[in-house]
Amino acid sequence: MSAQRLIFVGDVHGCDQPLQQLLDTVRFDPSADRLMLVGDLVNRGPDSLAVLRLVHGLGEAAEVVLGNHDLHLLAYAHGQPKRPRRQPDFDRIIEAEDGPMLLTWLRHRPLIWQDPARQLAMVHAGIDPRWRPEQAMLRAVEVTEALRHDAEAYFSHMYGNRPRRWRPGQPHFKQLRAITNVLTRMRWCDGKGRLDLDGERVSKKKRVGFRPWFEYRHADWKAWTLVFGHWSMLGLVQRRSLVGLDTGCVWGGELTAMIDHGEGEREWISVPGLD
Repeated sequence: MSAQRLIFVGDVHGCDQPLQQLLDTVRFDPSADRLMLVGDLVNRGPDSLAVLRLVHGLGEAAEVVLGNHDLHLLAYAHGQPKRPRRQPDFDRIIEAEDGPMLLTWLRHRPLIWQDPARQLAMVHAGIDPRWRPEQAMLRAVEVTEALRHDAEAYFSHMYGNRPRRWRPGQPHFKQLRAITNVLTRMRWCDGKGRLDLDGERVSKKKRVGFRPWFEYRHADWKAWTLVFGHWSMLGLVQRRSLVGLDTGCVWGGELTAMIDHGEGEREWISVPGLD
């Protein structure tokens, strides 16, 4: 019996038509395949509501990890930040008849997915270099629990670039913010886990010691393949142990999928993004 196909897809950002075209191209079968989305389902593209409806409608045939734009939608729906810039695409979701149900479903998505048997993991942005696979999952679950049981307080503390790194013993909501920034916003860090969330906007001189997060991965990830999105400037990353799938669909690039057939067999499919 052949292994289930896992179809990993990069940042969709509300691009409903490219997503549907990609699913048609790979002949996605929800009874046999599993669609794996690296986060940022919403925002910037033309139809975030349609994307949420499509993915939610797949039920257990789809797996989503939350990205920073997904969290921004949820925070907006909870009245955060306190003086938000109006987001018409978010308002359409919130005001839709099925909006509350879709938002509840989204709020219950994880921040990391792992399959130890295939040694595959999926996260939106990156992993703290000090975290082993099991530690990364534990940190992600801390945020998931807050989202499910204390969302109002979580979103009221979510925004901000400080603390610059996660540490044990930090005040609860600062620790959750640090974890959130790692998993959903990080691109650059140093070997001690300090984040440079403005890495693209500062000079190389000021970035001494900071590198792309995956260059500092903990050694226990060596046998795993980590799939991520969030970094369209990198383009497609195809390595044995690292797959970057944000190929700029919403910026006129492509929407890209990696199909994992099991036993190390993979193929790559792309469709055009927005014009």
